[in-house]
Amino acid sequence: MNILFIGDIVGKPGRQALQDNLASLKKDYHADLTIVNGENAAHGKGLTKKIFNQILEWGGDIVTLGNHAWDKKEIFEFIDDTDKLVRPANFPEGTPGKGLQFIKAKNKTVAVINLQGRTFMNPIDDPFQIIDDLITEAKKKTNHIFVDFHAEATSEKQAMGWYLDGRASAVVGTHTHIQTSDERILTNGTAYITDVGMTGPYDSILGVEKEAVIRRFKTALPVKFEVPETERTVLSGIVVTLDDQTGIAKKVKRILINDDHMRFH
Repeated sequence: MNILFIGDIVGKPGRQALQDNLASLKKDYHADLTIVNGENAAHGKGLTKKIFNQILEWGGDIVTLGNHAWDKKEIFEFIDDTDKLVRPANFPEGTPGKGLQFIKAKNKTVAVINLQGRTFMNPIDDPFQIIDDLITEAKKKTNHIFVDFHAEATSEKQAMGWYLDGRASAVVGTHTHIQTSDERILTNGTAYITDVGMTGPYDSILGVEKEAVIRRFKTALPVKFEVPETERTVLSGIVVTLDDQTGIAKKVKRILINDDHMRFH
């Protein structure tokens, strides 16, 4: 089984890059399941129902979220009505939506789990405490378990990867928007990368206008971050090949496409 994961979609440029490239990527990598992180897809923060449906129309099978999950308030109107949207499971009890969803791919059931880190981020429930119960629940149905860990600190992401080694099929990091080159299969068979990277405006800083970010660093004054209007985009992703029976990772490949060149690893 081949699982294609596309890193954080940022605004209109990210949506355009996804629309332009997803069909060919699915074909090239024989993707049986496509997961897209969409927490920044609507103007750089949050997700609307229209954009959620567009991601599915373009070929995404299920969408994960992160710390900006609630930035577009209309998400409360549809998050409980779909099994193709996964928010961080360690949001407090009673939060709308689910942190674990099951989806069929290649006649197999795949569990998709979304978690959010706590280091340098808003305090929420401990992902390390909740993940054991989620893995137990997932394994009642499948050995194919994919985890999107939306976190800031590389150490926290690595810790989750090693903590789940041999129990999850893949642990991929999102949130920092910079693709790391440490993709590997851990000792007990879990595919891992610290951050998949973002899909959005290429000539930007983490997906927003360069000038605003530089001004913030130079002046320490508050500034408004906007996603730039541009046709130059970057798409970041990863493909994980799993054993059809055991769910153990056999291969992991990093994907990076931008307007200067195209690279497949």
